Amino acid sequence: MIEQAIAASAGFLVAVLWFDLMFDVQVFRHRAAPTVPEGVLASIAAYYRRVTTTASPMGRLVALVMLVLWVGLVAQAVDGDVPAWVSVVSIPAAAGATGLAIVRVFGEARRLGARGDSIEVQSQLARSIFREHLLCLAGMVTVLAVQLIAAN
Repeated sequence: MIEQAIAASAGFLVAVLWFDLMFDVQVFRHRAAPTVPEGVLASIAAYYRRVTTTASPMGRLVALVMLVLWVGLVAQAVDGDVPAWVSVVSIPAAAGATGLAIVRVFGEARRLGARGDSIEVQSQLARSIFREHLLCLAGMVTVLAVQLIAAN
Protein backbone atom coordinates (compact mmCIF):
# COMPACT_ATOMS: atom_id res chain seq x y z
CA MET A 1 0.00 0.00 0.00
CA ILE A 2 2.81 2.43 0.84
CA GLU A 3 4.52 1.80 -2.51
CA GLN A 4 1.29 2.64 -4.33
CA ALA A 5 0.88 5.94 -2.43
CA ILE A 6 4.49 6.85 -3.16
CA ALA A 7 4.11 5.86 -6.81
CA ALA A 8 0.88 7.86 -7.12
CA SER A 9 2.55 10.91 -5.58
CA ALA A 10 5.61 10.58 -7.81
CA GLY A 11 3.36 10.05 -10.85
CA PHE A 12 1.41 13.20 -10.04
CA LEU A 13 4.64 15.18 -9.70
CA VAL A 14 5.91 13.76 -13.01
CA ALA A 15 2.70 14.98 -14.64
CA VAL A 16 3.13 18.46 -13.13
CA LEU A 17 6.72 18.57 -14.36
CA TRP A 18 5.59 17.45 -17.82
CA PHE A 19 3.18 20.39 -18.02
CA ASP A 20 5.88 22.78 -16.83
CA LEU A 21 8.33 21.41 -19.37
CA MET A 22 5.83 21.94 -22.19
CA PHE A 23 6.44 25.66 -21.61
CA ASP A 24 10.08 25.46 -20.54
CA VAL A 25 11.18 23.61 -23.68
CA GLN A 26 10.60 26.79 -25.71
CA VAL A 27 13.98 28.08 -24.51
CA PHE A 28 15.84 25.11 -25.98
CA ARG A 29 15.91 26.28 -29.58
CA HIS A 30 17.30 29.64 -28.40
CA ARG A 31 20.08 28.14 -26.27
CA ALA A 32 22.86 29.75 -28.34
CA ALA A 33 21.25 33.20 -28.39
CA PRO A 34 22.25 35.74 -25.74
CA THR A 35 18.61 36.18 -24.74
CA VAL A 36 15.36 34.34 -25.22
CA PRO A 37 12.95 36.15 -27.60
CA GLU A 38 10.29 38.29 -25.94
CA GLY A 39 7.40 36.19 -27.27
CA VAL A 40 8.87 33.04 -25.75
CA LEU A 41 9.53 34.76 -22.42
CA ALA A 42 5.99 36.16 -22.42
CA SER A 43 4.54 32.67 -22.97
CA ILE A 44 6.62 31.04 -20.24
CA ALA A 45 6.16 33.93 -17.80
CA ALA A 46 2.37 33.96 -18.28
CA TYR A 47 2.26 30.25 -17.48
CA TYR A 48 4.34 30.67 -14.32
CA ARG A 49 2.34 33.71 -13.22
CA ARG A 50 -0.78 31.52 -13.40
CA VAL A 51 0.63 28.48 -11.63
CA THR A 52 2.52 30.35 -8.89
CA THR A 53 0.16 33.24 -8.21
CA THR A 54 -3.27 33.39 -9.80
CA ALA A 55 -4.12 29.66 -9.66
CA SER A 56 -4.02 29.60 -5.86
CA PRO A 57 -4.86 27.40 -3.98
CA MET A 58 -4.07 24.76 -6.63
CA GLY A 59 -0.34 25.31 -6.07
CA ARG A 60 -0.85 24.04 -2.55
CA LEU A 61 -1.88 20.70 -4.00
CA VAL A 62 1.67 20.21 -5.29
CA ALA A 63 3.03 20.92 -1.80
CA LEU A 64 0.51 18.49 -0.28
CA VAL A 65 1.52 15.75 -2.74
CA MET A 66 5.19 16.36 -1.90
CA LEU A 67 4.29 15.94 1.78
CA VAL A 68 2.41 12.70 1.06
CA LEU A 69 5.45 11.49 -0.89
CA TRP A 70 7.78 12.21 2.03
CA VAL A 71 5.49 10.66 4.63
CA GLY A 72 5.30 7.57 2.44
CA LEU A 73 9.06 7.39 1.92
CA VAL A 74 9.76 7.71 5.64
CA ALA A 75 7.09 5.13 6.51
CA GLN A 76 8.50 2.78 3.88
CA ALA A 77 12.04 3.14 5.20
CA VAL A 78 10.93 2.59 8.81
CA ASP A 79 8.53 -0.25 8.00
CA GLY A 80 11.16 -2.24 6.15
CA ASP A 81 8.69 -4.23 4.02
CA VAL A 82 10.76 -3.58 0.89
CA PRO A 83 14.44 -4.23 0.23
CA ALA A 84 16.74 -1.51 1.58
CA TRP A 85 17.84 -0.49 -1.93
CA VAL A 86 14.33 0.86 -2.59
CA SER A 87 14.73 3.51 0.12
CA VAL A 88 18.42 4.02 -0.65
CA VAL A 89 17.49 5.01 -4.22
CA SER A 90 14.09 6.66 -3.65
CA ILE A 91 14.96 8.98 -0.78
CA PRO A 92 17.94 10.76 -2.42
CA ALA A 93 16.09 10.97 -5.76
CA ALA A 94 13.05 12.51 -4.07
CA ALA A 95 15.22 14.78 -1.92
CA GLY A 96 17.05 16.12 -4.94
CA ALA A 97 13.88 16.72 -6.94
CA THR A 98 11.66 18.17 -4.22
CA GLY A 99 14.50 20.09 -2.60
CA LEU A 100 15.45 21.74 -5.88
CA ALA A 101 11.83 22.60 -6.56
CA ILE A 102 11.28 24.12 -3.14
CA VAL A 103 14.61 25.91 -2.74
CA ARG A 104 15.10 27.24 -6.29
CA VAL A 105 12.48 26.50 -8.92
CA PHE A 106 9.39 27.90 -7.22
CA GLY A 107 11.08 31.22 -6.43
CA GLU A 108 12.57 31.50 -9.91
CA ALA A 109 9.20 30.71 -11.52
CA ARG A 110 7.43 33.28 -9.37
CA ARG A 111 10.09 35.87 -10.21
CA LEU A 112 9.87 35.11 -13.95
CA GLY A 113 6.06 35.31 -13.77
CA ALA A 114 6.31 38.79 -12.27
CA ARG A 115 8.31 39.99 -15.32
CA GLY A 116 10.07 42.65 -13.26
CA ASP A 117 13.61 41.85 -14.40
CA SER A 118 15.52 42.74 -17.54
CA ILE A 119 15.21 40.49 -20.60
CA GLU A 120 18.69 39.15 -19.82
CA VAL A 121 17.73 38.13 -16.30
CA GLN A 122 14.39 36.70 -17.44
CA SER A 123 16.27 34.67 -20.07
CA GLN A 124 18.60 33.33 -17.39
CA LEU A 125 15.64 32.47 -15.16
CA ALA A 126 13.78 30.67 -17.97
CA ARG A 127 16.87 28.65 -18.90
CA SER A 128 17.60 27.82 -15.28
CA ILE A 129 14.02 26.67 -14.67
CA PHE A 130 14.21 24.43 -17.76
CA ARG A 131 17.45 22.77 -16.62
CA GLU A 132 16.22 22.36 -13.06
CA HIS A 133 12.91 20.90 -14.18
CA LEU A 134 14.80 18.31 -16.23
CA LEU A 135 16.72 17.34 -13.08
CA CYS A 136 13.49 17.20 -11.06
CA LEU A 137 11.90 15.03 -13.74
CA ALA A 138 14.84 12.61 -13.63
CA GLY A 139 14.49 12.34 -9.84
CA MET A 140 10.73 11.79 -9.88
CA VAL A 141 10.90 9.25 -12.72
CA THR A 142 13.53 7.39 -10.70
CA VAL A 143 11.28 7.34 -7.62
CA LEU A 144 8.32 6.22 -9.70
CA ALA A 145 10.23 3.44 -11.45
CA VAL A 146 11.75 2.13 -8.21
CA GLN A 147 8.37 2.10 -6.46
CA LEU A 148 6.68 0.34 -9.35
CA ILE A 149 9.41 -2.29 -9.32
CA ALA A 150 9.08 -2.65 -5.53
CA ALA A 151 5.31 -3.02 -5.76
CA ASN A 152 5.58 -6.07 -8.00
